[in-house]
Amino acid sequence: MNLIEQSEDFVSNLLKDKLSNLYSYHNFNHTLTVVSAVKELCKKEEVSDDDKKALLTAAWFHDTGYIEGSENHEKESVKIAQEFLKENGESDDFINSVSNLILATVKDYVPKTHLEKIIKDADYAHLMGSEYFTTCELLRLELKNTGVVTFSNSEWTKENLNFLLNKHRFYTGYALRKWQPLKEKNLILIQKKINKQELKAATAIEEDNKKKEKLEKPDRGIDTLFRVTLGNHTRLSGIADSKANILLSVNAIIISIALSSIIPKLDSPKNAHLVIPTFIMLMSSVITIIFAILSTRPKVTSGFFTREDVEAKKVNLMFFGNFYKMPLHEYDWAMNEMMKDRDYLYATMIKDLYYLGLVLQRKYNLLRIAYNFFMVGIIITVIAFVIAFKSI
Repeated sequence: MNLIEQSEDFVSNLLKDKLSNLYSYHNFNHTLTVVSAVKELCKKEEVSDDDKKALLTAAWFHDTGYIEGSENHEKESVKIAQEFLKENGESDDFINSVSNLILATVKDYVPKTHLEKIIKDADYAHLMGSEYFTTCELLRLELKNTGVVTFSNSEWTKENLNFLLNKHRFYTGYALRKWQPLKEKNLILIQKKINKQELKAATAIEEDNKKKEKLEKPDRGIDTLFRVTLGNHTRLSGIADSKANILLSVNAIIISIALSSIIPKLDSPKNAHLVIPTFIMLMSSVITIIFAILSTRPKVTSGFFTREDVEAKKVNLMFFGNFYKMPLHEYDWAMNEMMKDRDYLYATMIKDLYYLGLVLQRKYNLLRIAYNFFMVGIIITVIAFVIAFKSI
């Protein structure tokens, strides 16, 4: 078995037994890719057999240092390779050559010799492959799992674009002719991916803004609810006032007729039987008028509020009785403060509807009492007049 085959068996067993599963990129599969790329470059660059032996040995060992961690792994790889090569009786010159080639794979190192350029290009052969994006995701996962750095989708895509554009280049003539065009195809695909991500991000931002606007602006259903409810309250209040006016008008007419036609005749002894029915009629009318007036009588409020009331959200700015004595600039300030605060605005509208409901409840209760007095008074008055005429 020659040295290259021995190296393959040694590295395969070493990585299988000692390499952490966290290294999803720098593993045996990556080593195989680099070895294959070295073989292709050695053939195309017409490398001698001795140089090819050194390159392939370096390719097999270049990432074995990851069994000790990612930091300074190239130096650890050199130690492992040197120990292995000494055990296999290789010369010091060959061992030094392999060591230098392994160190040439350090990320920021600029290769100087032809062999260094070959192994450097081979180490980045995945950049031109059809599985480039899959390989990149394995590297991203490795960086995350080993606690080095975590990238978002957009950050990782931009990192790859920056690396291909500004931090990487091929050195050998064959790689520049054959691999560079394939790398540029992947570069175009990355740019398209970034454009797609930016479009998606812009769309997401636009949708978020629309959602925020929808939350910030009153919903049409809420608008309709307040408008319909306020309209109903206003109509019911108008109906209550109309009913009170009817009672006032009818009972005023009754009292006017009684005062002008009936009461002057009660001085006569022959009309004494009409005193009680007339008294009942007048009292029922007066009581009805009193309750009808109470139902329409406005409640007087102070007409003042303070800035502290507005800041504490205590004042209902939609009811004129709370601000009619305030200067315009104070009311303007208070309304603007309320409109800035969506919760305060809705709370005020709800409070306004609630107190309108209480006013309506009071009006209709008083009107019910007034109508009951009017109805019962009319009935008793009619009965009293019937009894009075029968007793003559």
